[in-house]
Amino acid sequence: MSQPITLTMARRAPRLTGTLASLILAALLVLPFLALLPADNPLAISTYTLTLVGKILCYAVVAVALDLVWGYAGLLSLGHGLFFALGGYAMGMYLMRQASGEGLPAFMSFLSWTELPWFWTGTQHFAWALCLIVLVPGLLALVFGYFAFRSRIKDVYFSIMTQALTYAGMLLFFRNETGFGGNNGFTGFTTLLGFPVSATGTRIALFIATVLLLAGSLAIGVLLTRSKYGRVLTAVRDAENRLMFCGYDPKGFKLFVWTLSAVLCGLAGALYVPQVGIINPGEMSPTNSIEAAIWVALGGRGSLIGPILGAGIVNGAKSWFTVAFPDYWLFFLGLMFILVTLFLPRGVIGLLKRRKHD
Repeated sequence: MSQPITLTMARRAPRLTGTLASLILAALLVLPFLALLPADNPLAISTYTLTLVGKILCYAVVAVALDLVWGYAGLLSLGHGLFFALGGYAMGMYLMRQASGEGLPAFMSFLSWTELPWFWTGTQHFAWALCLIVLVPGLLALVFGYFAFRSRIKDVYFSIMTQALTYAGMLLFFRNETGFGGNNGFTGFTTLLGFPVSATGTRIALFIATVLLLAGSLAIGVLLTRSKYGRVLTAVRDAENRLMFCGYDPKGFKLFVWTLSAVLCGLAGALYVPQVGIINPGEMSPTNSIEAAIWVALGGRGSLIGPILGAGIVNGAKSWFTVAFPDYWLFFLGLMFILVTLFLPRGVIGLLKRRKHD
């Protein structure tokens, strides 16, 4: 049973690993403050760059969350975009209430609504919005996972069901009568906790929160894989029937990591929305969930660090391609996935480990 590269490095060179991790974390925490420098300073970064990197870091959290269920439990989810979007919508509801003040959100006024739907109650309070960010994707994953794992649904059937789930969610949120802005979703945010969303200081705070969430997600992954639970989880992936023969019930192990993964995605979505400034049903598109699987496959599933690299490489390339060659991005993405499948079955991390052994 393979161990994450973070754990392997920590055991072989703990001081070097700790120093390297500390330097990377410090660099990411310092990076947003460069946006405060004058534009003519060579170290200054633009607000666009800050937003782009923040968005990629949110995607990196999703990649780590997906790696926990795919890389270690062997559950290929094609529906993590749904959990990401649900967290984003929960944050968007709070932001829309802040923008509308005592009145109705703009899209409700446009649709001639006279009062808020019942499920919008309390969304003007950040504490309740934070509860929704955690509870909505977490409870959905808990209920879905309970019935799926109890029925012993796995492999390609599990992937198809998760894709169907996120597609159903996308169709539901596209409808105007559901109270989530329909096709346009939520936008026009003004303040967050009383601070202007577009202010550089607010963007710096959101960026730092995203870095801390990513670091926390990675730390949780390392702690899980270092424990007895992590060993059982990899046994679920490699030999579930043999594990059951030894007296273990894999349902609880899979359900816990599945729910945890959904919660991490919801938190990532909540930090994504105020940085990007919009959330719509397109975030639930099955294509987005497939892209997340490509991030993990490219970086190297079951390695924790690999998915972060994969998310950075793919989304960095996407940002460049959609500007330079917008018509060819999907072709490049497909080609990248084919090449990785054929020549890098263990991803970028696997290539680095192979060169180290050579």
